[in-house]
Parts: sequence; C-alpha cells; structure tokens
Amino acid sequence: MTSNHHQSVMFDESIKALDLIEDGIYIDATFGRGGHSQGILDRLGDNAQLIAFDQDISAINYAKETFDDPRLKLIHSPFAQMHTMIEDMGLTGKINGILMDLGVSSPQLDNAERGFSFNNEGPLDMRMNQTAGLSAAQWLAQAGEEEIANVIYQFGDEKKSRHIASRIKKFQLEQPLETTLQLANIVSEVVRGQKKKHPATRTFQAIRIFINEELKQLTETLEQSKQMLACNGRLSIISFHSIEDRIVKRFIQKNSRQKALPKGLPIFDQALEKMPFKDLGKQFASKDEVTHNKRSRSAILRVAAKN
Repeated sequence: MTSNHHQSVMFDESIKALDLIEDGIYIDATFGRGGHSQGILDRLGDNAQLIAFDQDISAINYAKETFDDPRLKLIHSPFAQMHTMIEDMGLTGKINGILMDLGVSSPQLDNAERGFSFNNEGPLDMRMNQTAGLSAAQWLAQAGEEEIANVIYQFGDEKKSRHIASRIKKFQLEQPLETTLQLANIVSEVVRGQKKKHPATRTFQAIRIFINEELKQLTETLEQSKQMLACNGRLSIISFHSIEDRIVKRFIQKNSRQKALPKGLPIFDQALEKMPFKDLGKQFASKDEVTHNKRSRSAILRVAAKN
C-alpha cells in the first residue's frame, strides 16, 4: 500500500535557516511530497519564486496534482543538474537560498514496488528515477563479488560487507536475486540485528546510494552552489547518515575557514582571502521531534551563508 503522507524532518529549523526574503528566489532541491516547499511558499510574498527539483517522476506528478501556485516551478531532474537549469533561466548568482533534504521520503519507503524497504516484499529496484539506469537487481546480477563488497563497505560502513557479497553470489548460483526480502534475508544470515536497527539497514543504504549516485550528486551540487547563490544566500542541508554529513561538513569547512596568509603581507591583503561561505553551524532534531518521528533521530542540519 502506498501512502502520500510524509512528515518533513526538522521542518521549522530548516526553513528558518534560509532566512527568507519576502520576494526572494529559492530552490527546494528535493521536493519529495512538498512539505518543505509548502512551508517556504507559505512564508513568501506574491512576487517570490520557488524552483523545486525531483528526479522521481511520481513526486513531480503528485506535485502537479496537488499544488496550484504560480510561484512554484517544478523540474523533473536530479539536483546535480540544477546549475544548468538555473543558468538557462538567467538566475545564476540570484538564488537566495537552497534547501536540501537528503532523506528518502516516506511514500518511497512505503511503496514496496520501489524496492527501498527491507520490511516489505517487492522488486529489488531502488532507483529514485525509474526511467533511467540500472536497478539494484540488475547491478547485483552483473557486478563481481569484490565490487559488491566494496560498495557495501564504502557507502554503508558495513564491516561484514565481504561476507554479505559472498552470500549474494552464492545465492545467485542457484536462482536470480530479484526481490527485497531475498536480499534482506541473505544479509540477516550474516549480520546480527540490533534492538532498533534491522540487520540489512546498512546494506540497503549502501546499494541505494550507489545506484542513485547520491554522494556524487551531492558533491557536485555543493560546488555549484557557490555560483548559484546570491550574496547572503543560504544553504540549508539535512543529512541522515555520517557519509553525507561528512561531505557537507567538509565542504562548508573548506569554503569558510580563512587560510593562513604568508608572513609579511600588508594587512589590506586580507581582502584577497575572503572565503565563499560563512559557517552558521549545525543543529539536531529536538527531543520532542525524535519522540514523534523516529526518522529524525539521525538528522543533522548544517547551514552556511554565501559571502
């Protein structure tokens, strides 16, 4: 059963971090079911503009059916391509804020046909954009044991990645690996479950990240933000696991920390060392939100402002 309900994590905090200008131009890089987008629109004036991206066509179709706001422009595209779209619209350097919620939306998880859930039987797909690329099942069928192990370790921090990869290949000698529960059961034979975490959590996360090139897209988009944002424009980014957060953290640190100047330079040369961003810190979900929405337990919001 598919649900269109999605409770946006750190809703108020992430929107407040944008420091909205009434007639500003903003980007919601991950529309999902439009929770953050609606929150932004509710706080903007009549002449403002919100550009929303999503590579999931079901999210775009949902938006077209449920949103009727001339200030909202929908674009079916991975957010890593947003700089091209923004340039075509003549808005490079004019964006007042970019919000990125890097989590998988509840409708995607709840729909067994999408293949994201290790709790429900469905085709092993995992693609955000089901119109392009290999599904998880197709990749696992053609990838070698070492490649699978490396992906599970690199993108999932799964210590038993090599054992899991070996079991996957042994399973495929007998029959095709095509469903989510087949994969979840394979992993469960290797990894001991924890009280609040399914044994297959890290493996499913790793394969999903790899299939959708999520870290590559994130890295590219962060670099693009330096050109897209206007002066004082904000980055508001919610991540849900350490790998993503590490990329965001390092990007902000790299582009906000003043480099040491060579000795002997006159004081006015400090201006030459102006950094692209100012680091405005990080936040975690409140205790109340964590109590009512378990998805927020691992959420980290990082904020930066363009200099």
